[in-house]
Amino acid sequence: MNVAPKSLSELAGMVGGRVVGDGGVAIGKVASIDEAGVGDITFLVDPRYRSYLSGCKASAIIVGSNVAISSEPGKNFLQVDQPYLAFAKVLQAFSHPPRFDGKVSPQATIHPTAVLEKGVTVFPHAYLGAGAKVGAGSVIFPSVFIGDGAQIGADCVLYPQVTVREGCRIGNRVLLHAGVVIGSDGFGFAVEGGTRTKIPQTGIVEIHDDVEIGANTTVDRATLGRTIIERGVKIDNLVQIAHNVVVGEDSVIVAQAGIAGSSRIGKQVILAGQVGVVNHIQIGDGVRIGPQSGVAQSVPPGVTLSSGINAAPHREWLKVMTLLPRLPKLWNQIRQLERKIDALSRTSGKKGKAHDGH
Repeated sequence: MNVAPKSLSELAGMVGGRVVGDGGVAIGKVASIDEAGVGDITFLVDPRYRSYLSGCKASAIIVGSNVAISSEPGKNFLQVDQPYLAFAKVLQAFSHPPRFDGKVSPQATIHPTAVLEKGVTVFPHAYLGAGAKVGAGSVIFPSVFIGDGAQIGADCVLYPQVTVREGCRIGNRVLLHAGVVIGSDGFGFAVEGGTRTKIPQTGIVEIHDDVEIGANTTVDRATLGRTIIERGVKIDNLVQIAHNVVVGEDSVIVAQAGIAGSSRIGKQVILAGQVGVVNHIQIGDGVRIGPQSGVAQSVPPGVTLSSGINAAPHREWLKVMTLLPRLPKLWNQIRQLERKIDALSRTSGKKGKAHDGH
């Protein structure tokens, strides 16, 4: 089923933008700037792609308000303050969300005490344990495991191979991509001599409304109490969140990041790719941390931390690595030289004054 074409003026009204050119041009779909043709709308956010404009054949182009377009006569533009946000809204207008039949496959394994509310779709080979509950309109794809007593809210989508372990709670409108594991055991062991004794992980994971979690991400259950992912959090693929962590509202965690146990992440925090957070620290609201950064101590609200490791030519990097163990000694030598130079300067100054007096 195709979405009916929309005029450029209609789209401008949807995103609060300004039309430069023909507002009546018909738009039927969204395409990338290098592939768009007649009837398509595309977007330009990154200045690096500015050179594509002259050859672009799209019927309209979404651009920022700060982009100079006077040099592109004959083209139609939709100017907005936030082009990426406008692109997202326009793409939603032309997307086709999948529809599900609200039926439960007879090939699914569902415990007699599990509760499915109205309109739940369950695909073949899904498993729902004793006392599990799934809210209205949710979709459970093949090979999903929902453990005993786990609760899934309304209008959730659990893609194939998702695991929600026993007792965990998922809010409304939560999207769990393929391979997500919610409620795996936290990594806890007591050591006596050379023997490690497992600490039972008796808590749960609680995920609030409007959270999206990417493929193969794991969120460990609490040792005691709850691991909490608050409302609106967006988590990328391949992220590890350990036991008793709390992630605040509307935070973003990018691929391959890891958060160790009992850390607290504030609201609207951004952790870039491969950020590592040690256990038992607090990261304040609004903090931004660059990729590959190791965070070993608490960070106050509003702070931006730069990236951890920058790429360098291999030979140069080897030289740096060779020097690193020598840095303390070199620093001491520099301090000693500074003191000697300072002493020589004072001695020279005294001699100069003595000579002037003579």
